[in-house]
Amino acid sequence: MIQRCLALARQAAGRTAPNPMVGSVIVKEGVVIGEGFHPKAGEPHAEVFALRAAGEAARGGTLYVNLEPCSHHGRTPPCADAVIQAGIRRVVVGMVDPNPLVAGNGIRRLEAAGIVVTVGIEAEDCQRLNEAFIHRMQQGRPFGILKYAMTLDGRIAASTGHSQWITAPPARSAVHQLRSEVDAIIVGGQTVRSDNPNLTTHGLTAHGPLRVVISQTLDLPQEANLWEAGTVVFGPAGVKEDFIQHLRDRGVEVVMFDTLSVAAVMENLYQRGCLSVLWECGGRLSAAALQAGAVQKVWAFIAPKIIGGIGATPIGELGISRMDEALILKSGQMRSIGEDWLYEGYL
Repeated sequence: MIQRCLALARQAAGRTAPNPMVGSVIVKEGVVIGEGFHPKAGEPHAEVFALRAAGEAARGGTLYVNLEPCSHHGRTPPCADAVIQAGIRRVVVGMVDPNPLVAGNGIRRLEAAGIVVTVGIEAEDCQRLNEAFIHRMQQGRPFGILKYAMTLDGRIAASTGHSQWITAPPARSAVHQLRSEVDAIIVGGQTVRSDNPNLTTHGLTAHGPLRVVISQTLDLPQEANLWEAGTVVFGPAGVKEDFIQHLRDRGVEVVMFDTLSVAAVMENLYQRGCLSVLWECGGRLSAAALQAGAVQKVWAFIAPKIIGGIGATPIGELGISRMDEALILKSGQMRSIGEDWLYEGYL
């Protein structure tokens, strides 16, 4: 039943910030009589939807929920009170809420009302589902995911800068799904100049994450796919006032800092209520994000291609100028050897 709660909760992925993803199921005499999930901040919580679905039949039943019922007044009344008033006999909780305003108080309130409470069922999966919410509560900043793609010889672009496409459509679809589940996507100026990205979910969901550009110089193109509402540009104060006005005229929000830094950007995104951010940037900004402790998870795609290049690369310059000219390996197999991964393939 907790796994069912998790499945329900995932339906709102990318839409609940700054709240967690929560699902709830009510069972009586072995039959599910009500279930629900929290759709977005400001809407009722999962337990309330489940109780509404069960109605009077909830009395004497067991309520399952992947996160401890809240015990404080926020945008909505305490869920613990609603559970008590509904006459629920037993509550099964996946994990304790890390929010200091709850943090066991909901469980204690239920127990004080005579409800039997079981805590810690499928706790690891519950924590993984809401890892961004937990990080935000414990660290006071959004959860960062760094995503990058590279060839087998460690290149993220051809020597000309051409980088589309390193990965195949299935991998790109997985990234679109990931985008639909985060609250913001961050790129640097070089990515805007070289790739002119859209940073959308490509129709996968009706909603999209906030699109963020960080640029130390604002040396950005006058026209770009990102220059519209739903994009915010972070830059240093006192530069390119005419260009800043051009962006604002296009509906782009521009935020200037006396000292532009990853930490300042993350604090701004935290204040906006972001739970998770996806770094889809180049090497320099990725390094800055890692150094600032703004990355908690890495998605690394390795394409079975060899493109060669100048510098510290296992394959020297091959004269390949476009990513679609790369040498492609086939019949590949990936296996772990200790902490490392071995890819075997044929040219």
